[in-house]
Amino acid sequence: MNTSDTPGRTAVTPAAHRAAVATETARFVAALDGADLTLPVPGCPGWTLVNLIGHTGNVQRMFSGLLRRRVQEPPRSREVNWRLPEDGTDARGWADWLAASAAEAADAFDGIDPDAAMWAWGVDQHARFWMRRMLFETLVHRTDAEQALGLRPVVDPVLAADGVEEFLVNLPHAASFAPGVAQLRGNGETLRFRCTDTAGDWLVRLAPDGFGLIPQAAAGPADAGVEAPATDLLLLLYGRLGREADTVAVSGDAELPARWFAHSAF
Repeated sequence: MNTSDTPGRTAVTPAAHRAAVATETARFVAALDGADLTLPVPGCPGWTLVNLIGHTGNVQRMFSGLLRRRVQEPPRSREVNWRLPEDGTDARGWADWLAASAAEAADAFDGIDPDAAMWAWGVDQHARFWMRRMLFETLVHRTDAEQALGLRPVVDPVLAADGVEEFLVNLPHAASFAPGVAQLRGNGETLRFRCTDTAGDWLVRLAPDGFGLIPQAAAGPADAGVEAPATDLLLLLYGRLGREADTVAVSGDAELPARWFAHSAF
């Protein structure tokens, strides 16, 4: 069962994560109709739209392979038969390829119990970790594609709040591919992240040996706070929105949020 540590916040189940992978991919595919694949992607500096599509589909296929094998230890290879489109400039071909990636994911989901024990790089050592992780990889990159195309992304606030929690819970374990998190240390300072349009309130404590969420039962006042609607808070944490945005409010010790965002790139 998927539960939330945030009282009052609606828990998003593995079944909902699985369904949302398909929905988010379909929205991504729809945005690609007639798109120029050479467009730069602001959320992923140095990437074009075709790089973004390839990455998203590759992640879906790789995670699907992990689920099918029910891996019990870190994989030694990431080799996957990506079956990339032959014409690298054909938007329709890439859109169809991305849709096929989501179909592979759906097939992998159908064959595994979300509660099955599996290795994962994050906290939750079960198959459901990879379902949830695949969803937010897909969702965030769908918003990247829309922004590259001049569209304003819309995300369900409940789903966005779930993404905020997933990010904050797993970030302390991401040092192998996000080395900056090793710099998130302190002497007990606390930083609160809060959604302003739906339930969602998380308190992070920076300690000499690392950082992590404080259980809500023990949560109290914070040294600094960052508040925004759930979608904007999610995009802010992923570096897709700046703290200067009109929808973002920062309070308290300004050095704490500055330190956080300088070292939390995922």
